[in-house]
Amino acid sequence: MGKKATITKDQIKILEGRGLTLDYEPAEIKDFLLDIGYYRLGFYWHHFEVDDDHNFAKGSKLSDVIALYYLDVDLRSILLKYLNRIEINFRTKVIYYVSNKFRTSPAWFADDTIVDNYFIHDETFPYRKSMLNRVYTEDFIKNNKTLKNHHLNNPDDSYAPAWKTLEFFTFGVLLNLFKNVRNEDIKKRVSESLGFLNPKKFENLMTTVVLIRNICSHGDVLYDFKTPRALSVIPGIEFEGSDRSSLNACLKVISYLLEHISVNRKNDFLKEIDELFKKNAENQEIQKIIADKIKYK
Repeated sequence: MGKKATITKDQIKILEGRGLTLDYEPAEIKDFLLDIGYYRLGFYWHHFEVDDDHNFAKGSKLSDVIALYYLDVDLRSILLKYLNRIEINFRTKVIYYVSNKFRTSPAWFADDTIVDNYFIHDETFPYRKSMLNRVYTEDFIKNNKTLKNHHLNNPDDSYAPAWKTLEFFTFGVLLNLFKNVRNEDIKKRVSESLGFLNPKKFENLMTTVVLIRNICSHGDVLYDFKTPRALSVIPGIEFEGSDRSSLNACLKVISYLLEHISVNRKNDFLKEIDELFKKNAENQEIQKIIADKIKYK
């Protein structure tokens, strides 16, 4: 689009000039552009482009772009539902096991005998706030009724107990906290409850789960996702050959975690994913993306 905004009429002309077949009525095309947006749709028609001038491959159709966009939307919706189940289970395990191990320290997440200083103080960079100081702010307290009431009733407490506070940590902050827990036996207990004997491999895979969760929450593109580094190998997850970076590899990790929470939820998850991909069975272009980009078989 360049550096200047353009109206829908001009956007349509640009797409036609680049060789995209606009197989909808003009009013429908305008609705797509005003509903989804030219820029956002660009993340999806990018797949159909063949050069740096953004020209489209011969035979490229807007209907395929729209189908790919809605595949991504539906996939994010399914993943969010099941990732939420994993997040809640992980949160519960961390709160339960660590809080009961250190009963005399209710706010153990701020106790540097239990949690590494990097999370609490971050002495490596003295002028940078630690993760805890960035999270546990006046706004954090004010915006969460449970914490607000706790501090009103307990004005001498610097922090509310973990079973109150950690409910309001994001998935990413919670995982960061877990990584900085000093007691390796506790970390092993939490990871084993979700099917991992090695806490480091658990952390590796959970980092990717958090990343997928954030992509889904913020409406980012999923279909061509690749992990920043290869996923850890563990017994019980059968990756496809050497592929440990595709979205399909991530789906296998999510399925494995769900299995250790509820076999029924795992089966529901796999069924919904399979039905979504089969819904596009008659669209050869979308099936090619599912096979080549997502690597789902």
